[in-house]
Amino acid sequence: MVVQLRSAISGLPVYKAGKPAPPGPNGVSYKLSSNENPYPPLPGVLDAAVAAAEQMNRYPDAGNSMITSAVAELLHVDEDQLSFGTGSVAVLYQLLQAICESGDEVVYAWRSFEAYPIAVLATGATAVPVDLGPGATHDLDAMRDAITSATKVVLLCTPNNPTGPAISHTDLIAFIDQVPERVLVVVDEAYVEFVADENAARGLDALHGRENVAVLRTFSKAYGLAGLRVGFCVTHPSLAAGVRAVSVPFGLSVAAQAAAVASLEARDALGERVRALIDERTRLLAGLAELELGVTDSQANFVWLPARENTQLWADEFSRNGLMTRPYIAGDQNDGIRITIGEPEANALVLKVAATFG
Repeated sequence: MVVQLRSAISGLPVYKAGKPAPPGPNGVSYKLSSNENPYPPLPGVLDAAVAAAEQMNRYPDAGNSMITSAVAELLHVDEDQLSFGTGSVAVLYQLLQAICESGDEVVYAWRSFEAYPIAVLATGATAVPVDLGPGATHDLDAMRDAITSATKVVLLCTPNNPTGPAISHTDLIAFIDQVPERVLVVVDEAYVEFVADENAARGLDALHGRENVAVLRTFSKAYGLAGLRVGFCVTHPSLAAGVRAVSVPFGLSVAAQAAAVASLEARDALGERVRALIDERTRLLAGLAELELGVTDSQANFVWLPARENTQLWADEFSRNGLMTRPYIAGDQNDGIRITIGEPEANALVLKVAATFG
């Protein structure tokens, strides 16, 4: 008899990563499909990673002590509230694995981060997607109504990937306080560094006095360490211990840990780059709005173009001009294109091509 996969595994959707950019008419291309930072590593980071890589014959620090200490100091949290993994998505997998099993339910907005249904189903739990509300925002009332006696976790992506809007802090707190204490609310803040709206959700503030909140963050986006994979979770110590218990031993490489610590030491340069990307985002959103293409607000390092039935057509046109974007196609009115904020030249080309859309 042939070895059988678990039924939950055979039904998993496939995660679709952003594709590389094809050369445009003048040989120039820009990859705007993966929400990567277009800038090189922050000052001192490459040197730190190279120096650490000289120890690649040794196992990394399994306790992630240096990065744990540095993040705890930066965020003013206790070290036992932290757990790390190879990107915040890996930490999410670990968190769900520690909490969920067959028969449990996990509620999340849809469309949202494409890895959510995969991570949920991989545990054997049941995914409960809830349609986004007007403006491609989380419909928190509908998500609250979707909670049942079987619900173990609610996932909130703010700013939401791929649509961009952030949940307001007032709405976040009101939602959490209406959720049963037995339900974990995960606030996924992968793009928090790009948030300019002072009224936007503050996941770390939501932790105070609450044991059923977890905050996910990453070094992949603003810090530009997507290729090294470092993410973490901040939550109640007992939950954090559970996440660490199911994590893969030695998950973070020596180079990744060194690069993350060095990145935290380059906060001034980080701030300059984030402000530059926010300025570019503002210009791109304004330009697309002038073209009356119905863009939504974005507090992330990307914008959402609700192309609907034109999604593939417009994505192909971007591609022909050397711009690889990320189309999302399900055959309904929620289809659209996510466009990462890139170099100024790339963003200008986006507007030039978009101006041809009728």
